[in-house]
Amino acid sequence: MAKELPKNYEPKEVEDRIYADWIKNGYFHSAPNPDKKPYTIVIPPPNVTGQLHMGHALDDTLQDILIRYKRMKGFETLWIPGTDHAGIATQIKVEEFLRKNEGLTRYDLGREKFLERVWAWKKQYGDRIINQLKKLGASCDWDRERFTMDEGCSKAVREVFVNLYNKGIIYKGNRIINWCPHCRTALSDAEVEYSEHDGCFWYIKYPISGTDEFLEIATTRPETMLGDTAVAVHPEDERYTHLVGKMIDLPLVGRQIPIIADEYVERDFGTGCVKITPCHDPNDFEVGKRHNLPEILIMDEDGKINKNGGVYEGMERYAAREKIVEDLKALGLLTKIEKIKHNVGACYRCGTVVEPMTSKQWFVKMAPLAGPAIDVVESGDITFYPPRFAKTYLQWMYNVHDWCISRQLWWGHRIPAFYCDDCGEMTVSKTDVAVCSKCGGKHITQEEDVLDTWFSSALWPFSTLGWPEKTKELEYYYPTSVLVTAYDIIFFWVARMIFSGVEHTGKKPFNDVFIHGLIRDDKGRKMSKSLGNGIDPLEVIDKYGADALRFTLATGTAPGGDIRFYWERVEASRNFANKIWNAARFTLMNAEGVTEVKLPEKLENEDKWVVSRFNRMVKEVSENIEKYEIGIAISKLYDFIWDVLCDWYIELIKPRLFDTNTNEATKASARQTLVYVVSNTMKMLHPVMPFITEEIWQTLPHEGSSIMISDYPVYDEKLDFSDVESDMDVVIQAIKAIRNIRAEMNVAPSHKATVYIETEKTDAFKAGVEFIKKLASAEEVFVSDKAFTIENAVSAVSEGAKIAMPLKELIDVEKEKERLNKEKERITGEIARVNQKLSNESFVSKAPEKVVGAEKEKLANYSDMLLKINESLKKLG
Repeated sequence: MAKELPKNYEPKEVEDRIYADWIKNGYFHSAPNPDKKPYTIVIPPPNVTGQLHMGHALDDTLQDILIRYKRMKGFETLWIPGTDHAGIATQIKVEEFLRKNEGLTRYDLGREKFLERVWAWKKQYGDRIINQLKKLGASCDWDRERFTMDEGCSKAVREVFVNLYNKGIIYKGNRIINWCPHCRTALSDAEVEYSEHDGCFWYIKYPISGTDEFLEIATTRPETMLGDTAVAVHPEDERYTHLVGKMIDLPLVGRQIPIIADEYVERDFGTGCVKITPCHDPNDFEVGKRHNLPEILIMDEDGKINKNGGVYEGMERYAAREKIVEDLKALGLLTKIEKIKHNVGACYRCGTVVEPMTSKQWFVKMAPLAGPAIDVVESGDITFYPPRFAKTYLQWMYNVHDWCISRQLWWGHRIPAFYCDDCGEMTVSKTDVAVCSKCGGKHITQEEDVLDTWFSSALWPFSTLGWPEKTKELEYYYPTSVLVTAYDIIFFWVARMIFSGVEHTGKKPFNDVFIHGLIRDDKGRKMSKSLGNGIDPLEVIDKYGADALRFTLATGTAPGGDIRFYWERVEASRNFANKIWNAARFTLMNAEGVTEVKLPEKLENEDKWVVSRFNRMVKEVSENIEKYEIGIAISKLYDFIWDVLCDWYIELIKPRLFDTNTNEATKASARQTLVYVVSNTMKMLHPVMPFITEEIWQTLPHEGSSIMISDYPVYDEKLDFSDVESDMDVVIQAIKAIRNIRAEMNVAPSHKATVYIETEKTDAFKAGVEFIKKLASAEEVFVSDKAFTIENAVSAVSEGAKIAMPLKELIDVEKEKERLNKEKERITGEIARVNQKLSNESFVSKAPEKVVGAEKEKLANYSDMLLKINESLKKLG
């Protein structure tokens, strides 16, 4: 066992070496163990072509803290890593590569050759983010790494699809969907991101057939009028009831469409008349079904007007909009244009405005699945942390629409539906179909579409454990313990995992859902490529070390709350690591004769104080972690290490360690206590800062091969020394008060003074006299429960005590008066100068606002300084 640490902590020289040792010794690997309780987390699988960003770093740090904590608590911990095939994102990336480097499209290659290219891309870049996670210190079981398109996950996908199809829950139908003209695929509701945009209401006259009358329609999308099949009014709107059943001459198109009555229309909104375009609006689609209206699709997959658009055929949708508005003006049918702000949906991947349109797609009926998924949350079987996110989840589940699961891509799980080219029979099968079961034909074509990426990741908690096979891992580790994720994918992923788990395994997929916030920049903006404000976690690790990054992210965490990233906070975390390192070096240099981590038989008051504070911290930190209050837990750890251990306990025991008059038994007990507290504090800190704690722990007396498989400290009632702790606390508060007085008066530490303490806690202060002398530069300390009469003294009040010190022992009163009066004269002159400047109207009106503001700030600072000088002079008489 090496009994030394270098002078400075260098993460680059420690982290890779330690991580390699952990891997070599198999500390991350887990296997079902009947003698232990399981604790399981599945990693939210990052995109296989992605790279580590701050959101990943936060999410995975929190998971690793929980895993390392539970591992040390004696659980059989399994953290399953893996990546997602990310259908849209990966296909776009490979298509861009082909276009830029080879001038090819996927259609030039054909499906089979294109997929070969994607698999090659995955092989080349797929491990990048996994390796980056290892740099962060993630203690995943890398032996069990999974991919959403590996053989096991693919088998689970087919099993689920066919089972749901046979139950009638999956169906193929022509329904309104969200279409991305850029990605050229359907999207689910959850894949559409809404944001406020500038827009317009165009007010258009729709002539009533055979009359001079017209109805006025307001629309934000004039181009969709090409597909109108009715105009709707409210059945009780007296303005229009006489028109129901009459026909409209649809402008620019030459078709007649009926005026219908439907309660969907809001009488008091706009003109009370609504154009109905069943193929291009989800509400209109439902109205159209109720009234048996024709469905006219007027756009193709690229967002261009198709043949149903008449003279506008071939025009891009927004170009068609401009032309249609121009033509309506020319006909005198455009009454006004009203500028508005409204929410517009865009593709979550490429940002293109989506187009609602009817399309023949595959859907999941959500009603049969939503009910049980609501029950497991409402009953408390699954608990959300913080609880408010359960309401978010439930609100979405109560209003969920059927899920469009087909995507017009080539990369992904191809839908297992097979069509007979001879008779048209469709067969949905868990295995590939070669012969038609109806006609015996062998001309079989598989469905071209693939499944939504989230369809496979929804199965992640159980597909990664071997389902649909009844594996020993599934039996032991499932349901998993907790899902850790950000609030922005509650709908994408959390909801889908819950209803999938309940439906396919009969069990919830996890016990708890721990929701954290998003990482934002120092201005509070979401980190994004478009803003260019993203920060590479690897850059932070390279500069400050993984522990500093982990500590920064974890301490900024409040359950569900967003986190702002500041480089200053990372520097502070690095400084904290250095503080720990120096404390460890001090401990090692004073650990002579200590061979094991245990408390001595006899504890002095300062030993009892630190042990009691440590013991209570163990209890509180454990309670906080169990409630997923990670940030609070780490703050308590930080306060103990920085304030209690480093700033106070080490200072309190220095006289025992270094004074030649101290007996050896007292020195030995100080050493033993110090090693005990530091070693166990490293265990407490290990889940958060695994590298530095392992390096330090290895140099201290210890049992076992690694800190990460050592026992996490537990609260011990026998180590609760509350009375001693209280007594020591009042002494420490008094020392702080004396130090503050001396600092305010610029008294050098070498200049000692007599201290008088009036208190009812005389025993506590008498026991602490030597500490006050050493740590508060006191010549003598007098303690009494009666008031002292001291002429011309400075005083302070601390917890349970009044403190006084003769002024003449601290400073030369006349010299201090002289100094303060000179300073007063200078400050008064500065105030006069700034006032003169600010009273000059020419300066105030012409100078930049920033310059004027700076002068006002100077005036406020000078005024505050003058006030303090006058207070000091008053104290000096």
